[in-house]
Amino acid sequence: MAKSKLEIADIFRTHGPAWRQANAGHVSLSQLKVMSSIEACRTEALGGHVAACTKCSHQHIAYNSCKNRHCPKCQGPAARDWMAARAEDLLPVEYFHVVFTLPAEIARIACWNKRAVYGLLFRASAQTVSTIAADPKRLGARVGMTSVLHTWGSALTHHPHIHMIVPGGGLSPDSTRWISCKPGFFLHVRVLSRLFRRLFIEGLLALHRGGELAFFGDLAGLSEPQAFAAYLAPLRKKEWVVYAKPPFGGPEQVLAYLSRYTHRVAISNSRLISADANTVTFKWKDYRVKSDDRRSVMRIATGEFIRRFLIHVLPDRFHRIRHYGLLASSQRKTNIAKVRALLGAQPPKQEDAPVAEVIPLTLREPCPDCGGAMRIIETFRRGQKPQSRAPPRKAAA
Repeated sequence: MAKSKLEIADIFRTHGPAWRQANAGHVSLSQLKVMSSIEACRTEALGGHVAACTKCSHQHIAYNSCKNRHCPKCQGPAARDWMAARAEDLLPVEYFHVVFTLPAEIARIACWNKRAVYGLLFRASAQTVSTIAADPKRLGARVGMTSVLHTWGSALTHHPHIHMIVPGGGLSPDSTRWISCKPGFFLHVRVLSRLFRRLFIEGLLALHRGGELAFFGDLAGLSEPQAFAAYLAPLRKKEWVVYAKPPFGGPEQVLAYLSRYTHRVAISNSRLISADANTVTFKWKDYRVKSDDRRSVMRIATGEFIRRFLIHVLPDRFHRIRHYGLLASSQRKTNIAKVRALLGAQPPKQEDAPVAEVIPLTLREPCPDCGGAMRIIETFRRGQKPQSRAPPRKAAA
């Protein structure tokens, strides 16, 4: 499939200035920084390097990436590097995918309290799985989890949810045995849903008592404890959406799946169809359609498109990928080694290239003409021009 010619950066560069002016005072500094980063990504504004093929005469200029975690163009390389680091953590067991979703009423509160509510979403979902899995009537084991936060629906609406990847089993309480799940089954989602609902509501009330929540507009009255309790009361009886997808086929499928989820942004450039001063058109999936083909096309005002994209900007230094239980960073390597020993599995082989074969400043991407190795022959900073007359790198197909 050919690369989309239209990019989020094009929309921001062309229509962003007018939108920023029209919404002055209503856009956060973090959102403005994201817009600026995406607009400058892989342009002269960030500097770059000149690369030359070691086999043929091909040369090209490549501009630096912004490396912003909300930039669609930067997430492919970031996901690839993250997955390479996680490959050594995979276990030879069945893996499960569990999704925890917040009701729309809570999502409204999260819009103005992202750090507090998203953090609670991580904690409540992880505690739910840990508690139910540790119950001797369920699994009776200490499990590990990798959680990824997504805040969007396919139409760019605000839809906070956690994608959780869980190995199918865990360590016994005394850490001497590996306890496996039943084949194809992890934990009852109804039980998970009820505990998640209780833990989250309790956590939300604690945040309110601690003065950590802010309310605006038609929700301003919720700053009063009684009004807030009344707002949450119907949610105690509502079914909260927790569901488990079918288990993966094996560790390789887990890696492929995670690579599509860990560094995804609200919308990829490939989904964009067209944009002008009035309207942006993009592809989306309508999950209300009860058929296999849910693909559709949405047209919204350009200003509304920019607003929807920016509501998914995360707070500064907020981690959207977190590990819990056996996979918590502090004890991950020790726990994985113990589990592998109990399963009689060998750690994955690490194949390091001989030092003599490593060429300094060699790029990962091969030459587009002959496939040879590319090497950096010149670098230039922001505001500088390269001395070489090589053309800018062509867009990948």
